[in-house]
Amino acid sequence: MDAQQPNQAKQESSAQDRVDYWKANLNLTLTLLAIWFVFGYVLSIILAPVLNNITFLGGPLGFWIAQNGAIYVFVLLILVYCIRMNGLDEEFNVDE
Repeated sequence: MDAQQPNQAKQESSAQDRVDYWKANLNLTLTLLAIWFVFGYVLSIILAPVLNNITFLGGPLGFWIAQNGAIYVFVLLILVYCIRMNGLDEEFNVDE
């Protein structure tokens, strides 16, 4: 019986680790999606008329964010996701 208890504790620990890993994964994904939404929708579409009153690099800021800035942010979000997920994989021992 005593030999089964450490094994059971290990299984419970790994089950909790899976739950914690999934929560961290969802938290990262939702955070990055929120940033994507702000840059891709709010700043590029909803606030573009207001931002167009500001000149940035020789053109309206709203236009610049919609055409260039949002793409830069998307690429940066992909980079952040890759780096952070590799860190989470190592932290929870699920890396390759």
